[in-house]
Amino acid sequence: MIRFLLCLACLALGAGALAAAEATAGIVADLEAPLRGVAGSSEGLAPPAPMRVDPPGPASPVLPPAQLRLSLETGSDGFTTAVRLLLLITVLSVAPAFIVMMTCFTRVIIVLGFVRRALGTQTLPPNQVVVGLALFLTLFIMAPTIQRLEREAWTPLQERKISESQALEAAKAAVKDFMLKHTRKSDLALFIRLAGDERPRSAADVRFLTLVPAFITSELKTAFQMGFVIFLPFLVIDLVVSAILMSLGMMMLPPVVVSLPFKILLFVLVDGWTLVVSGLAASYA
Repeated sequence: MIRFLLCLACLALGAGALAAAEATAGIVADLEAPLRGVAGSSEGLAPPAPMRVDPPGPASPVLPPAQLRLSLETGSDGFTTAVRLLLLITVLSVAPAFIVMMTCFTRVIIVLGFVRRALGTQTLPPNQVVVGLALFLTLFIMAPTIQRLEREAWTPLQERKISESQALEAAKAAVKDFMLKHTRKSDLALFIRLAGDERPRSAADVRFLTLVPAFITSELKTAFQMGFVIFLPFLVIDLVVSAILMSLGMMMLPPVVVSLPFKILLFVLVDGWTLVVSGLAASYA
C-alpha cells in the first residue's frame, strides 16, 4: 500500500513539472502573443505602435530687424528731424562752456580757489568739494534767472504755445539781462570798439556775441579783486611769523609750517566760509 502511494506521488510530481515546462516553451515560442502586465495599458497589454508620425508644427515667424529711420519732414520752424537732432547734440557738447562762461560760476570758483591758496592748504578742500560748492552756489545765485527761463521759455515750449526758435530767443533775453547787469561799462565799451560796432542806443542793441566776452572779463576782474582782499589777513600772519622766526634765529624753519595752524585758527574764529559765501551772494544782489 505504501509503495502504491509513493508511485502516485511520483507520477503527480512528474505531470506538474511537465505541464510547467510546456507552458514555458509556449511563451517563448509564441512571439505573436501579446505581453501582459505592461504599464500604460488599461487591459494590461502593451499599447500598439503608432501607424504614422505627424510632422512638427510650423516654425515661429522670424521678426524683422529693427530699423532706425530719420524723417525728412519739415516742421513749422523750417527744420527737419535730422537737423534738429544735430543741433541738440551740438548744444549738449557745448553746454559746459555755456554754464561756465554765462553764469556766475567763473567768479565763484576763482574766489574759492583764492581761499584755499591763501590758507596754504593745497589740496584741502578737495577739488570735488570746491567744484560742487561752486556749482550749488551758482544755482542759488542764478535762481531768479532760472525761474525766468522756466516761466518765459521752458513752460510755454512744453505747452506748445511757442516754437523752439521763440523759446531760444526768450532764454537768450533772460541770460542777456543777467550779464548786462553784472558787466562793467568799460569792458563792454572795449569789446564794442574792438568789434567795430556803433555805439548802442540801449541795452537791447548790444550784440550777444559782444556781451559774452565783456561779461567774462568783468567777472575775472571782480574775482581777482575779491581774492586780493581775502589774501591780506593771511599775508599779515605770514609776515609776523616770519619776523618772529628770524628774530629767534630759526632761519631753516619754513614760516609756512608755523603760520598754517594760525591761519586755520583765524579762519575758523571769524567763520570764514560764511563770510566768503555771503560776500559772493551779495556781489550779485
